Amino acid sequence: MARDWESSFSFWAQSPSKTEQERCERVIRAITAAVNGSQKLQARKILVFTQGSFRNRVNVRKESDVDVGVMLYEYFIAQYPEGKRDTDFGNYDAGYSFSQFKDELEGALVNHFGRASVKRGNKAFDIKATQSQVEADAVPLFEFRQYWSSGDYRAGVVLFPDKGGGRIENYPERLVDYWPPTPLHYENGVSKNSATGHRYKGLVRILKKLRIELEDGGHQIATSTPGYLLECLAWNSPDWCFAHELWVDRVQSVLGFLWQQTRSKELSDHWCEVDGIKYLFHPSQPWTREQAHQLINDIWDYVGVKPL
Repeated sequence: MARDWESSFSFWAQSPSKTEQERCERVIRAITAAVNGSQKLQARKILVFTQGSFRNRVNVRKESDVDVGVMLYEYFIAQYPEGKRDTDFGNYDAGYSFSQFKDELEGALVNHFGRASVKRGNKAFDIKATQSQVEADAVPLFEFRQYWSSGDYRAGVVLFPDKGGGRIENYPERLVDYWPPTPLHYENGVSKNSATGHRYKGLVRILKKLRIELEDGGHQIATSTPGYLLECLAWNSPDWCFAHELWVDRVQSVLGFLWQQTRSKELSDHWCEVDGIKYLFHPSQPWTREQAHQLINDIWDYVGVKPL
């Protein structure tokens, strides 16, 4: 008997439950308490916030850990135009490093949750479930600013992995009032969801569930491709793809568009992540356009309808 994909899609598209929202709030409260209980951190300007799929409300099964950002915004990391330096913009070296902040955050988390519950990773701290039901990845972050010659800047967050060198910049949302009012990942996702009749986020959940089913079946491309890529691909799909009455037709329309557009570099080379800033298929990304195209094709095969 053929699978009733419309029923599956309708169920998968549903918004996360109130219980999941409450879980995120418990995580935020627990990590905030850890920061406030630290003599080294309690006086600093630190914002604890949910980020990633839970914040953007596109989380599905296998995304069990709540992704929490712990941003110090008392200081910031800056990128200046070529030939410019901090003094050209009235800035100065604060004498407080990211590594020091990460070490102090580790101490705060260990003091609050216990050494056995906190594991330091290359980018984040893995906090295991405790009696307070906390299970999270706590990511230490600095405020990041990219300046232009005019003196204006774009704001986001930055982290420095323990190993591998370099830095990682992200633009999750407008986190503090003094940041420029530029829409970032969260705001762009909300706008896309509104423009598509509140169907964009549901369709992201569907695509992520399809990827998980392929992964569970041992599919290599699905296993090596993060669900975040599918979120970005759906965001780059035009609003008319979401206008159909049935979920089956919406999925077919989005997959068909993505299959066509990812066949060649020219058609999708200008696409960005949901933040509208970072190019989706830049060489620095952990995925490729060819990988995205193959996954879309294999999802089509799995559902049983080939793209036009």
